[in-house]
Amino acid sequence: MIKDCNINLTELQDLLLKLTDEQYHHKSEILSGASIGQHLRHVVEFYVCLLFGASKQKINYGNRERNLEIETNRKFAINKIMEIKNQLTTLNLNQRLFLEIESYAMDTSIERELLYNLEHSIHHQALIKVGLIEQHIGDLVTEEFGVAPSTIKYRKQIQY
Repeated sequence: MIKDCNINLTELQDLLLKLTDEQYHHKSEILSGASIGQHLRHVVEFYVCLLFGASKQKINYGNRERNLEIETNRKFAINKIMEIKNQLTTLNLNQRLFLEIESYAMDTSIERELLYNLEHSIHHQALIKVGLIEQHIGDLVTEEFGVAPSTIKYRKQIQY
């Protein structure tokens, strides 16, 4: 799971290296005025929240810190992703956590929350791809960027 999350985060990191600041900040009409930077910030913050929650054995994604520098400063975002990737290697996948969401709470694990973060990231990658296409720079990412692994597998199966 950590390997898959690292691969996914590297895809985002690689994209950031290709974008200009203007492209990163562009407010997408199709995405209700959101920028690629805002979508990236959202993904990064969920990982940061998970990593912080692991140390407290309690996680609440709704109470995460909103760090606007991630959405406005590509270099800062790249460094934040590098930090996350380094911290992921220290996690115990079997560690139990208490997940709080609004008025609901449940037991979970680091591994389950990493899977959630990965799926969440893929979802936002799909939205980021829409923003890239709107700016006529969709070729900066692969065809599989923002596509779930099960969908990629299915598409490969039906081609035969």
